[in-house]
Amino acid sequence: MAPAADRPPFDLELLEHRAWNPPTSSSLGDEKRVPFLLLRSAARDSRDARSYTSHVPYVVPVRLVIARCQVDYTGRLTAHLPMAPRLILIKADGSVSIHADDRAYKPLNWMSPPCALVELDGPGPEQHPVLGDEPLTALWEVRGRDGDTLQILLGQVYHDSSYELGVDPGLQKDGVEAHLQALLAEHPETLAPGLSLVRREHPTPIGPVDLLCRDASGAYVAVEIKRRGEIDGVEQLSRYLDLMRRDTLLGSVRGILAAQLIKPQARVLATDRGISCVTVDYDVLRGLDSADDRLF
Repeated sequence: MAPAADRPPFDLELLEHRAWNPPTSSSLGDEKRVPFLLLRSAARDSRDARSYTSHVPYVVPVRLVIARCQVDYTGRLTAHLPMAPRLILIKADGSVSIHADDRAYKPLNWMSPPCALVELDGPGPEQHPVLGDEPLTALWEVRGRDGDTLQILLGQVYHDSSYELGVDPGLQKDGVEAHLQALLAEHPETLAPGLSLVRREHPTPIGPVDLLCRDASGAYVAVEIKRRGEIDGVEQLSRYLDLMRRDTLLGSVRGILAAQLIKPQARVLATDRGISCVTVDYDVLRGLDSADDRLF
């Protein structure tokens, strides 16, 4: 087997052929098998992506492998992970990531799609004497689009399973700015006594302000809504106010920055510019919580 550095970048058509026609003879040397998941992301970026994906006959599963492994990355830089037990995650999008048990979601190393994974038989001790007597069960080579490689040497494999997750409906966030805007539009008086809504998404030359309201005296109030009130939000509202105050129909417009959390620096800047800051409780707004029922 030629050293990895001497091999040409992966050929999409060859890998596709091998994926659909697993090796059954010695003509392919010591290659053990090429799993079908390795080509979908590579084909997506190829000239023939449309024709390729049209004949994919099944959904690619996610594969989880827990094994002792050594990992070496070669590309823009080099990185080495010595032999140790780790989780290897191979996702349907073609990505390969190596995880330890102490880094939450962040992998130790990974290869982003499009990439190709080829599984080879484990090399003998003469090829990797540094590992001593530990038997190697497989060698995985992951090649990226730009020619970078991730070489994974597998020792003892503790777990190897695949599961088809199907199409994910996506993350549905609760408490995002759109939800806060809708709730505050229904209950503007929570921002200030006597406040009433004029319209949502009031247009300005540089974009819409979230809410345009009137206070008890009839003066206009521009409300900018954020989940986290930071200096950028104060700057944004300041620009809106500068333009709105030039409109003779609106007259003197004051501003309110409403957020679930407002940073101290943002409060200082807002106060300096005459902008009020109001912290809003999302659960109270939607009726799931009541301040009267709290002990503190």
